[in-house]
Amino acid sequence: MTSAPHLSTTPPAVTANEQLRTPLRLRLRPNALSTGHVDGAWWPRSRDLAAELPALLAVLAVRLGDIPRVSYNLTEWDTAPRQIAVDGVRVRLSGFWSRPAHTVDVVAGDRRRLTLLLLPPDADPAAAHDSMMSAAERGNTDTVEVLLHGVAAHESTVDARSTCLPEQMFQGVR
Repeated sequence: MTSAPHLSTTPPAVTANEQLRTPLRLRLRPNALSTGHVDGAWWPRSRDLAAELPALLAVLAVRLGDIPRVSYNLTEWDTAPRQIAVDGVRVRLSGFWSRPAHTVDVVAGDRRRLTLLLLPPDADPAAAHDSMMSAAERGNTDTVEVLLHGVAAHESTVDARSTCLPEQMFQGVR
């Protein structure tokens, strides 16, 4: 007697090295001459820089090419290593106390730089969306403080991945 094949309905386990396949929460200004304080906005899901950066750098590499350096404010993130490897490229992580708060600088191999507004992972989704859209406007010259006005960090019991905002708002990189 043979038994019928068993089809499991349990999803496969996610390994520590496998990234979740959720859309990146990033908005960039159109690729043109830039004025203002930031070139777009990024809303990471956690304060773990080493875990959050690979997905961001993979998207930004389309615009910048190899990205060997990221500068950040030490108060914005949990402890991070001095470097990480992203697709075989070593990326130096430079944390500074003096770096402007709520920003991350991504530096390309040819020294082009993108400064991104950094939204707190626990920010209110509607306010974070508004700030991201403003930061990505072509003629935006608002300061980081103005862009973050209205973004109220709060202790949320709701997982950020289950918000009701349409995912396509965070997928478009221009």
